[in-house]
Amino acid sequence: MKTIKHQAEFCVIGGGLAGMCAAIQAARHGVKTVLMHERPVLGGNASSEIRMWICGATGCLETGLVEEFRLENLYRNTYPNFSVWDSILYEKVKFQDNLTCILNCSCQDAAMDGNKIKSVTGWQMTTQTFHEVEAAYFADCSGDSILAPLTGAEFRFGREPRSEFNESLAHEQGDRQTMGMSCLLQARETDSPKKFIPPKWAKHYPDDTSFPVREHTFTKWQNFWWLELGGDQDSIGDTEEVRDELLKAAFGLWDHIKNHGDHGADNWVLDWVGFLPGKRESRRYVGDYIINENDVLSGGKFDDTIAYGGWPIDDHHPGGFRYFGPPNTHIQPKQPYGIPVRSIYSVNIDNLMFAGRNISASHTALSSSRVMATCAVLGQAVGALVFFAAQAKTTPREAAKTRIRDIQAMLMNDDCYLPGFKRPVSALCAAAKLSASSGDPEPLRSGTDRDIDGEVNAWSGCAGDSVEYDFGKEVSFREVRIVFDSDLKRVPHNMVANYFAEGAKYAPPETLVKAFHLEADGREIYRETNNYQRFILLNLPGKASKLRLVIDGVYGVGAKKVFSFEAE
Repeated sequence: MKTIKHQAEFCVIGGGLAGMCAAIQAARHGVKTVLMHERPVLGGNASSEIRMWICGATGCLETGLVEEFRLENLYRNTYPNFSVWDSILYEKVKFQDNLTCILNCSCQDAAMDGNKIKSVTGWQMTTQTFHEVEAAYFADCSGDSILAPLTGAEFRFGREPRSEFNESLAHEQGDRQTMGMSCLLQARETDSPKKFIPPKWAKHYPDDTSFPVREHTFTKWQNFWWLELGGDQDSIGDTEEVRDELLKAAFGLWDHIKNHGDHGADNWVLDWVGFLPGKRESRRYVGDYIINENDVLSGGKFDDTIAYGGWPIDDHHPGGFRYFGPPNTHIQPKQPYGIPVRSIYSVNIDNLMFAGRNISASHTALSSSRVMATCAVLGQAVGALVFFAAQAKTTPREAAKTRIRDIQAMLMNDDCYLPGFKRPVSALCAAAKLSASSGDPEPLRSGTDRDIDGEVNAWSGCAGDSVEYDFGKEVSFREVRIVFDSDLKRVPHNMVANYFAEGAKYAPPETLVKAFHLEADGREIYRETNNYQRFILLNLPGKASKLRLVIDGVYGVGAKKVFSFEAE
């Protein structure tokens, strides 16, 4: 069998949202990157193979790359379809400069040089080819942390005892149990009654006592997530066996809905069942810091924050739906909590980082941090960390210690929100005179690109309105940064759970500016007529004494917010 060798600065294992964001962030900043992913489609649990929608911090929508993906989907996937969603994720990776993506390639081996990874090797089943990637830095975003057993990286598996972190929600004794995995199902409403004949091997659930405390009527977001097993088994080694049991249960559940009792499903057909289980928990790496329940509930105030979470502490019972009590806990943090950079690099492998559900977290903290929007912003943070490590040819740990303010500034400049931190405003614009055709433009220099707790950090303008910097003399600039309002209070789900007859229709948020142009000393230097993104970063090197942003058109009606307009 042939072997293809790749040389890169950075290699990412796993192409879920965390791995995608790590690879794209690094590549966009010039780091030569290779992404190795074992599946034919990108997105992990969000892909068409598993079909879990993207969840994140309750009431504090994540921005950055994951918001870019979601807004692209709202614009292009007008009648939501998973193939279109897959194509959007594929495009973001496959057509990114400085990024090589190897699909259908499962990481199988790693070569070490002391405490550093020298290379990894994967097997691409479609071409029957080995791919060997040699790199200076590696990130494991595979979920199951494949590089842990291959490199000797420290990791954890299961639940810590309550005493270790003084976690009130932890179990008295530690064990190796985890949250389980699910094979989701989707249904489609038709205009006439449809029959369902179950396979002979499906489970038989004759009445609702088979599903206590498990709601199974149709709602907009009912995807039967509680159809879960495997937490009391080995959530890696027993995956095939658990998958078989989940399929029996999924087809049995649909038989129950259609043929046993009135569930309002006469006109519904089974549209899809996932044959690849979506996992919640397996190996978790150990970093220099392990986030825990106390951090989640207290707001995680870290000086080295590089991402945040805010999903409830949502710990699923390891027995899954075989456990007849409540399927999960639901304890909502009062505020978003910071996650420190020390939780995304290995404690004992010098060039290994990680993002996703495998970060350095206790089991209880993981039950909140594991959701995909949180994983995505963690991935983007890894991409920023590797840029500064590569720039100085040092370890991620050393870069985290010496360049943390630069890492945070890069993330915020790339539209990632860090609770408790303000983005450094361009020195050029901070010293300039700022005026607007109407309203107060000063919030454009607040360093916060969203409204927080009733504090408005935006200038508002209608079509025809403008805002202008007067630098007092001719100055040079290289780029222009703009942040519009994409309605961070909207329902963030990227896809639907079931297909109702009336259908869902996606479109860009009506809070966005659709058309705008830029003028330098009255001369037009850029025009956009079909904007659907929140974050705009334009490479526009030039010179001017005045720089103006003019709103030409909007979605919907009325004034629209602009959170940032700066040149640097």
